[in-house]
Amino acid sequence: MATYSVHLKDDIGNKYERKNKYLLQLAQLDEKIKQEADSNKKTELLKERKSLVSNKKKHPHNIRLEEFRKKEGEFLNSLKSNVAEYKKTLSEKTNNQVKNLKTRMYHHEKRIDFYKEYSELTYEADFKYRESKIHVEQIPEIIDFIEGIEAELFQAIEAKDNLDPKDDARMKEDLKSFKKEAKEKRDKEIQKVKERRKEGIISSKAETNAIKEVKREYKNQVKLQEYKIPSKENKDFIRSKKRELANGIRRSEKVLKADVADTRRKIPVEFEKSRPVVAYATILLPGVGQLINGQRRKALFFILATLFSYFIAIPYALGYGNYQGEGVAGLISLAEGGARVDKSLIFMIEGVVAIFLVLIAIGLFYASFRDVLKTERRMIRGIRPTNWFETKRTIFQEGFPYVTSFPAMLVIIFIVLVPVITTFLLSFTNMNPQNQSKFTWVGVDNYKLIALGEGLAGSVFWLIFIWTIIWTLVATTLAILLGFFLALLVNNDRIKGKKFFRTIYILPWAVPAFITIMFFSIMVAPGGVITEILNSIFNSRIEIKNDTVLTRAALILIQGWLGSAYVFLLTTGVLQAIPGDLYEAADIDGASSFEKLRRITVPLVLFQIAPLLVTQYTFNFNNFSVIFLFNSGGPFDPQRYGNLAGSSDLLISYVYKLAFVNQYQAIAAAITIFISLGVMFFAFLGFRRSKGFKEGRL
Repeated sequence: MATYSVHLKDDIGNKYERKNKYLLQLAQLDEKIKQEADSNKKTELLKERKSLVSNKKKHPHNIRLEEFRKKEGEFLNSLKSNVAEYKKTLSEKTNNQVKNLKTRMYHHEKRIDFYKEYSELTYEADFKYRESKIHVEQIPEIIDFIEGIEAELFQAIEAKDNLDPKDDARMKEDLKSFKKEAKEKRDKEIQKVKERRKEGIISSKAETNAIKEVKREYKNQVKLQEYKIPSKENKDFIRSKKRELANGIRRSEKVLKADVADTRRKIPVEFEKSRPVVAYATILLPGVGQLINGQRRKALFFILATLFSYFIAIPYALGYGNYQGEGVAGLISLAEGGARVDKSLIFMIEGVVAIFLVLIAIGLFYASFRDVLKTERRMIRGIRPTNWFETKRTIFQEGFPYVTSFPAMLVIIFIVLVPVITTFLLSFTNMNPQNQSKFTWVGVDNYKLIALGEGLAGSVFWLIFIWTIIWTLVATTLAILLGFFLALLVNNDRIKGKKFFRTIYILPWAVPAFITIMFFSIMVAPGGVITEILNSIFNSRIEIKNDTVLTRAALILIQGWLGSAYVFLLTTGVLQAIPGDLYEAADIDGASSFEKLRRITVPLVLFQIAPLLVTQYTFNFNNFSVIFLFNSGGPFDPQRYGNLAGSSDLLISYVYKLAFVNQYQAIAAAITIFISLGVMFFAFLGFRRSKGFKEGRL
């Protein structure tokens, strides 16, 4: 059995006595029933409560309440016609805004007369009485403000028609001569400032500021002189008054609405239901619950959600409106038994899109249900439903992050998540050169091939994986050490020409990487400059691109050089920010250069850039461009790597060759998932071990 509370409460916990004597009597009985220990007396109280509920319509308060509602309906009907008649009595010359305000004033005056009599009967009448009272108190001020501005505007417009063109022409001529004199004075002042700079009296910065001030003063003087032109002064006055009028009305209306909203919070509402019903009854119809609760504008948004759900999301999920697929069902069938033109991949993508559309619809249903449920529960406590002014204010204050991020979330869903989920699902299929158009689900077979190193694609996976790990650790560590060393070197006080060296060391990062990679690729090719130099030094035939060890070593050196510039840039910025007092204190304590490096420099640098260094490892793990551009993954060794990969291929370039060159999309997707999970795991470990992460800076 649902129970009522004796008191009503607002948002901050203030208590209010019930005006509805029927509900108050029910609440008092509920309190007695809860506290009564004697079962016989409890039974009597329950019978009394049941009798009270069954005779609800005969209760004196409810009879008076019904009479009030009947009279209110008659009053509101007559009020419409009275307001219309009153509006006709207003002068046609009256400003439309003033006319509307006077009509509102009349409307609320009549409401005050009616609701004042019933303000002690029900909180609803009390609220409407106070709401109208606020309007009656504030609308006259708005009308006076509008009429005052309108009078000034009328005078200004009349004055505009009476302006003497000769006065305007004379003042414009005066302005020209004034500008000429002011300009000459300005130029003289600027020349004086420049001479003071040449004499060394003021600094370059002071010269710039002084010239700016002289020019600003000149502009202000010209502008003041322009306002002496009657037509210009009149035009600006009219423009400013119109702006003042628009802003003043908007501000006054906002104050009025804020006062009404404040009154809504202070006057409770008595809800006859003791538990939420509307939220559960309208769960499948977003917007209807808001309409029942009197929140019409909010309901409009959720009605759009209903239309989206029932006319877009659900039909699409059932296959209606698909390009080829069958909605969610297409994920199961994958076009099996379909027409020749049907493609399993399209069925899969459309199925994934359908799932996301349904999830969005479910989210909108839940948001509507939660909103109605929250409103109902608040009404049971005594809190009025928020009006549109309060809702809008809440959205812009508390819900602003969600409103602004919602479009980005939609983009992420369809640009990022749909491809990621499709790739994940593809890894459980047999999409290969023999099954391009139509493929089926094969479970975890692809992952078994990878784990056990079986099959054409899986047999070389672990060889490539081991080389990828070696490449990532050695190439990235080399880049970090080289960049850190160069930064320390250039930051040394004894080094001259720091700007020159910094420019040189940043070049590998500034110049597009593919240019550098292609340059070195040509240099170490057979007949290349570097190859010929090595041949002459060692007096033997060296072919770097045809030797696995030399190719891998060259790739590591190239990436070490390319990556060092970024680390150099990061480290240089941090080194320049380290206070010199720390090193001076270390010198006083007798610390050596190595101890200062180990105790001061390295910890401070790592604290700032450790997370960025972790991203360097993850970047190099998936560094496709340097492998592909340098030697296309070669040299090739069919006996060890088959025909699908080269001896310098990383997992990322191996995936590219599997998916786009040899059409083994399913196994490539499985390897992609493996790579992604591995990179995320090791990146998390790297971030977790950094000091900035431990101290909550990340």
